[in-house]
Amino acid sequence: MVSREIVRLLSVGLLLGLVMVLFVQWIGTPAQTDDLRQAEKINLALRRTAHHLLREAGDSTSRIPAIQQPNPQTYRVQLGHAFNYDKLPDLLRQSLKVHHVTGNYTVAVLDCATGELQLGYTIVDLIDKEPVPCGGRSITAGCYILQVTFDAPNPVAQPILFWPFLALGGLLTAFLFVVWQQRKRPEPQPDSSPEPTNQLRFGRSCFDVINQTLTVEGQLHNLTYREAKLLRVLVNHANQVMDRDQILKLVWEDEGITVGRSVDVFISRLRKLMHNDPLIKIVAVHGVGYRMEVQENS
Repeated sequence: MVSREIVRLLSVGLLLGLVMVLFVQWIGTPAQTDDLRQAEKINLALRRTAHHLLREAGDSTSRIPAIQQPNPQTYRVQLGHAFNYDKLPDLLRQSLKVHHVTGNYTVAVLDCATGELQLGYTIVDLIDKEPVPCGGRSITAGCYILQVTFDAPNPVAQPILFWPFLALGGLLTAFLFVVWQQRKRPEPQPDSSPEPTNQLRFGRSCFDVINQTLTVEGQLHNLTYREAKLLRVLVNHANQVMDRDQILKLVWEDEGITVGRSVDVFISRLRKLMHNDPLIKIVAVHGVGYRMEVQENS
């Protein structure tokens, strides 16, 4: 019993552990989804900015290459033409606003061939509406990389998950309870009830089923097989009305062919054997069958 309970509890513990893993993954999913959405928004904002810069430069046919992301906070787009650097801050800020991107960032214009920084500024430089740093400078024809780097978000303190501890504590409590119940349960005691007897006592008579003998007021009678079978049926249905067909089925069904008169003949024999017992009477119920009436032996 204990081993079954342990297996059951371990199964429950495993199930709880699986639920906890799924729960942890579930609570971690929204943060990952938000990161993907933020990256998609920044990608669209940067492409919009590149499009308008090229349009300002008179280029409406050049294809804007895919946005590169060398790290989670940095985004790059390559521009194959010179552009108006003074237009960049407002265009970028508008694009980020259109796509609902917030946060501080740094802008750098790099040379495609050397990767050297040519121009740049931070969002802080634009707070006081001062001219953009390095503004008013002309950009010579060539290939440039517009790079935007966002400040890393502040780490969010992860809440302490108490579910695994609660599950482990519940499992341990259940295990200890089962062990305690097993120790508390009393040891099974040997059955002290008397052995079943093959002797049926009724009135002042005793019927030995095995030996097919009937003792009435101390007088022993040997019964035939059919007499013993009929007497057993009557004793088992004492004080109940039994119809003739029921008696025939229970007593004579092994013969295959039954004769209704046989019931009357054998009832008559049993009456003679038990006529000395005043507490027993086999009475005929007209149109139905017989009833053995047995009174309590006072």
